[in-house]
Amino acid sequence: MVGNWPRSAIVVGAGIVGLSTAWFLQEHGVQVDVVDRGGVASGASWGNAGWIAPGLAIPLNEPAVLRYGLRSLLNPAAPLHVPASLDPGLWAFLTRFAANSHWRSWTRAARANVPLNDECVEAYEVLAANGVSAPVVAAPITAAFRTPREAEGLLRELRRLQAVGQHVEHTVLDRERLAEQVPLSGRELGAGVRIDGQRYVDPGAFVHALGKAVMRRGATVYAVEVDEVRTDDRKAIVCSAKGTVLSADAVVLATGAWLPRLARQWGVRVPVRAGRGYSFTVPVDHPVPGPIYLPDVRVACTPYQGGLRVAGTMEFRDPDAPRVPARLEAIIASARPLLRGVHWDERTDVWVGSRPVTSDGRPLIGATVAPTVYVAGGHGMWGMAHGPITGRLLAEWITTGKQPATLVDFDPLR
Repeated sequence: MVGNWPRSAIVVGAGIVGLSTAWFLQEHGVQVDVVDRGGVASGASWGNAGWIAPGLAIPLNEPAVLRYGLRSLLNPAAPLHVPASLDPGLWAFLTRFAANSHWRSWTRAARANVPLNDECVEAYEVLAANGVSAPVVAAPITAAFRTPREAEGLLRELRRLQAVGQHVEHTVLDRERLAEQVPLSGRELGAGVRIDGQRYVDPGAFVHALGKAVMRRGATVYAVEVDEVRTDDRKAIVCSAKGTVLSADAVVLATGAWLPRLARQWGVRVPVRAGRGYSFTVPVDHPVPGPIYLPDVRVACTPYQGGLRVAGTMEFRDPDAPRVPARLEAIIASARPLLRGVHWDERTDVWVGSRPVTSDGRPLIGATVAPTVYVAGGHGMWGMAHGPITGRLLAEWITTGKQPATLVDFDPLR
């Protein structure tokens, strides 16, 4: 370390958050290596919906979600599912999540997200203009409902975002305009809300392109699992059970739903649990001009390689547990009546991934009790949207020693 600023860093985690942090550290002249047990995009960064949607980055901890979750506990087909379990850590997390599911906590999370939302598209544009060769597509996201009354729930959420400073350009659609905007909309859908100014990507392709860009700039990506992170007077040291030992001036822990395993020893006490999501790809008979959101059944659909990627559910289960076929069938059963021309039985790319959810609705971004150890994670459903701007802000902190004001509410030691 020269002066107080690191010349080298190790990023643990090769998803969108970790690789973005690595890329922006390289922009500051830091030599970076990356470690991930599965390699690039092996976790939640591959199979998600790929939305860069600042207009829909709504904190999960609103009172309505708590009420919905309580009603869903006994319904294994519900979009939000908590399996019967004796896991005391899970129930401790859910208790804290429930304690934070009130409007004061939601408002704090929503207000804290505003700067991330305002800058997230620009951060993607910086990457795309500087060697990350994967398209970032501009398109509105259209939320579709059975009735105008159902649409009012989303419109209330948008008004709440407006009240905390997040302006969302949107247009209410009647049945005819919805059908024009969403050719896949079925007869049951009679109203919509078009959210303008959004983007989407093929998440796996984008993260792999980002990984290649990081490696072209001199990084090595090690496909090993980190078992220990320790520090001495000068260095952060990363070790694996296979004998790999790396050292650098700083280390960033960006391991998603697995974050607590390595971060807890560095003073990070905010619980993080895996909110697992499922996705698959299906052929369609009609054009897909842009992403489709079905809020009533919590399903997100995105144009993907000539078909439709369908993603949904929030399942609180161990991140390494095998996928549960019933969760997949529940997504299909809920979306099938709403969309037409979808070949549900020809699905491919079936996937489950673990989104890191915090108990208070705010991610963990910043320094820990050790001056050489930082964390970046806990973005919930919005890791894809907020990954690059997180990386840019954290790299600024690491290389200047000054905490950006945007990151104050995301203090990992709160």
